[in-house]
Amino acid sequence: MEDLFADSNDAPAPKSRAEFREELPDAGPPPLAERARPARLEDMLGQDELIGPKAPLGRLIRAGRLPSLILWGPPGSGKTTLASLLAQHTQSDFVPMSAVSSGIKEVRSVVDMAKSNRRFARQTLLFIDEIHRFNKAQQDALLPHVESGLLTLVGATTENPSFSVIAPLLSRCRVYVLKALDAEAIVQMLRRGVELLNAEPGTQPISVDDAALRAIASLSDGDGRRALGMLEIASSVHRARAEEGPLDAAAIKAAIQRHFIYDRSGEEHFNLISALHKTLRSSDPHAAVYWLTRMLAAGEDPRYVARRMIRFAAEDIGLADPQALPLSLEALRAYEALGSPEGEIALVQCCLYLAMAPKSNAVYRAQKAAAAEVATSGSLPVPLHLRNAPTSLMKDLGYGAGYTYDHDAEDAFVAKQGLPDAIAEKKFYEPSTQGYEGTRREVLLRWDAERAKQK
Repeated sequence: MEDLFADSNDAPAPKSRAEFREELPDAGPPPLAERARPARLEDMLGQDELIGPKAPLGRLIRAGRLPSLILWGPPGSGKTTLASLLAQHTQSDFVPMSAVSSGIKEVRSVVDMAKSNRRFARQTLLFIDEIHRFNKAQQDALLPHVESGLLTLVGATTENPSFSVIAPLLSRCRVYVLKALDAEAIVQMLRRGVELLNAEPGTQPISVDDAALRAIASLSDGDGRRALGMLEIASSVHRARAEEGPLDAAAIKAAIQRHFIYDRSGEEHFNLISALHKTLRSSDPHAAVYWLTRMLAAGEDPRYVARRMIRFAAEDIGLADPQALPLSLEALRAYEALGSPEGEIALVQCCLYLAMAPKSNAVYRAQKAAAAEVATSGSLPVPLHLRNAPTSLMKDLGYGAGYTYDHDAEDAFVAKQGLPDAIAEKKFYEPSTQGYEGTRREVLLRWDAERAKQK
């Protein structure tokens, strides 16, 4: 592949965090989350299943073989920290950049640096934060240098790399998944944060009890950076008010507003709507109303949630409860009439009704089966007895011959074949035994048996 960066020396080398801070006069101490980054791989919290001695990445690190890789995980799980520690552990030059503010020009300068490093047998680790924000051309430009080993690429992303990283680059990298930090890991991190806050010169030391640390952990949604930011804000408020006594859970909650992890166009959006749909299907009203409330609290459009429940009523309940679909439509109408927050109770009512309703996907299966048959057998002719005969010629040709008006028959039922001859034996709708559908099952079986006798 052509080297897109060959003989290019027109871009300055990217600056590290430390270099940027040195250019700022009287910038003060870095944010607590920056100061609290562990200095050794062994001190990193919450990712033992990934970097422990027997973990997949841990074994590679300790063997001194670091491939190019993608770190996929939620915000604040330690992706940037891990990349920096990997560079330290492998004695590589660590060059961080953000895909939000960088592009081919910045990568070009890193390539030039890596070529210089190679002459001194030194490896270069390029860390690209939010690599999913690089477009296809920018990701393509990395390929020859990752493949040749000139660069060790470590990309970090909160998005599923299957969708956000191009396949050629993904095939040249290993993907490792970081999980959100659990409460115990965050509490340990916060204890270190308290030590750092109390070590600041010219500040009054503060005491933070364990209940307060756990309150922060519960509000942080597994995000270590957010947890340390909360601690820093709460401690600043506590000091500014010159309050006596320790920083407790009540003070934490007063200083901090909860924020939910959610992206209405990203993976978490699809994870939550999938959870709602599947817990409705499994008839779990407790879980279903939880996921519904999570989505609404995070800012999801309530009309989107209502539309998904309308689809659920048709697909997963169908004729087992014929009231499910009209009730879902009415829930959407009620929300549109009332708006938020009053209208959201109609969505909750609908959610609970759907969760408790008998379930059947027979309607959905009938539609899929009929569509498959249409695609296979094409335009089969309509049986003559089902055709209208508005002209004498059409009557002479047999249109409408043998048709009997069902309302004139006993039980308003005439056992006539309704399908084209070529597929007369096909059955598309197979009712379940659930709810209303179960009460009609025996009727349909009897009708099918009567039609079979007429053949």
